[in-house]
Amino acid sequence: MMPQPGQFYMLQAGATCDPLLKRPFSFFDVENGELSFLYRIRGKGTQAIAAMMPGQTLKLIGPLGNAYSTPDGPFIAVAGGIGIASLYSLLRAHPGQAHLFWGGRNENELLLRNEMGILAREVCITTDDGSVGEKGLVTVPLGRFLSSRRDLRVFACGSTPMMRAVAELCSSAGVSCMVSLETYMACGVGACLGCVVRTRDEHHPAGTLKSVCKDGPVFDAATIVWNGTSV
Repeated sequence: MMPQPGQFYMLQAGATCDPLLKRPFSFFDVENGELSFLYRIRGKGTQAIAAMMPGQTLKLIGPLGNAYSTPDGPFIAVAGGIGIASLYSLLRAHPGQAHLFWGGRNENELLLRNEMGILAREVCITTDDGSVGEKGLVTVPLGRFLSSRRDLRVFACGSTPMMRAVAELCSSAGVSCMVSLETYMACGVGACLGCVVRTRDEHHPAGTLKSVCKDGPVFDAATIVWNGTSV
């Protein structure tokens, strides 16, 4: 089965039982039947994957989860650092349609900038240290853009604080926003209930718990109880 933009895979983190569990990765691209993934080395799992040599076998499960809805024209993509891994396939499926807002800590964190410039309609880059693009948070230029363009759907992936801020901006502007949540997962299929997020439910004042892996990872931002989310 071919993956759709927004879906993910569970990848085995090395050939031993340390670490024991697979790790979730948004698929970055697929071409000629070959999958590619973009990741940042953070812990044992990604260190083990990074240490693998060409020709070694990697076990995986997927594609898993739901996908982004299909844009019906120009749209806004908001990525925080490695969150671009989830959005790249969406931009590639709809070349020349995305207004991309991409933020990172520094220039080195924002890979493939030339490719994004080709795929996107326009690219606005921000960095915390000002090493490339506008200095500051990506939500600042996004807010300016939304003040005049409220007719475009937003797709976002990044850290929870960033997506919470994007959701608030979109809510204030009356703009539809879809977010791909990033969280730790154990099984990837909703069996362990280890990646739950609280969502709004008109029938339950406290909200309803949903699994990011099974019910997501893509959610309508307006349905997430951001102050109570575990991601």
